[in-house]
Amino acid sequence: MEIINGIHNIRSEHHGNVITMGNFDGVHLGHQQILSTLQQRGEEMGVPSALITFEPQPREYFAGSEVPPRLTRLREKVQVLSDTGLDRLVLLPFNERTARTRPEWITDELFHQMLGAKHVIVGDDFRFGRDRSGNFEMIERVGQELGYSVGRMDTVEHLGDRVSSTRIRAALKAGDFAMATALLGHEYFIMGRVVYGRQLGRQLGVPTANIRLQRYKAALEGVYCVSVEGISVEGVSDDGNNNRPEPLNGIANIGVRPTVDGKEPLLEVHVFDYTGNLYNELLTIRFKRKLRDEQTFDGIDSLKVQIDKDIAEARDWFTTNA
Repeated sequence: MEIINGIHNIRSEHHGNVITMGNFDGVHLGHQQILSTLQQRGEEMGVPSALITFEPQPREYFAGSEVPPRLTRLREKVQVLSDTGLDRLVLLPFNERTARTRPEWITDELFHQMLGAKHVIVGDDFRFGRDRSGNFEMIERVGQELGYSVGRMDTVEHLGDRVSSTRIRAALKAGDFAMATALLGHEYFIMGRVVYGRQLGRQLGVPTANIRLQRYKAALEGVYCVSVEGISVEGVSDDGNNNRPEPLNGIANIGVRPTVDGKEPLLEVHVFDYTGNLYNELLTIRFKRKLRDEQTFDGIDSLKVQIDKDIAEARDWFTTNA
């Protein structure tokens, strides 16, 4: 998948695409249906498939701290999109200038002049441009004038209800990972590079790999059974044939760690029976089962007792579900 980062990087060789546009947070089953249809149409027309998306997401720009948690940060979204077979990802910044953009600029200049749209596919509830004034009917009208066809994707349902990022967030909050996986089409995961922490876990005899969540809210909070991918074996990440080592089991905490006066949301992962140094490793954490909510304890000793209980419960769960 080719990533085109910014309008200034759209070249003449990028002219001619089938296009869709949106947040695609989570790249769930509904998004995957759009991409599958887009790629099929691209093959029929002999042109690449392209997704236009914004960073940050428009609702994050407008809502700030009140925005719902993301399902996928940019790195994770790129990873899932690359697995779908999408040819091109066009990343555009969302800022004050973008928020004022007239919808005609998108349909006429971005779609037609810059990317040479042959066909455009959007969801049935798609809105775009200043004040969300652009819609499917507008794209269809402009497409007829400028020479590109337009297709509408109907809502994808699972068990009678619409597949949506909101529904997936609710499933994750409830600890219903079976439902979240069914709606996403893949297990929920977080990717990140391990950074140095306060070494508190090591002092407690439970060393952790720390992954900062940066400015984004997490869709999860609490303690979980997880599998961890990306840990190298003897310093080698794969065998030269892209065969990664098997995932390792562990336990993870997502939260601000109130017992130790934490402030910044952090993902802490303890990998069972692993003694190596994970600093700077890029890990993929896949969430399997929720053990409990994050709690405030009356001291480090009480925290250590609970961590030991959590580890024992997680090990039992992995043994039962091996």
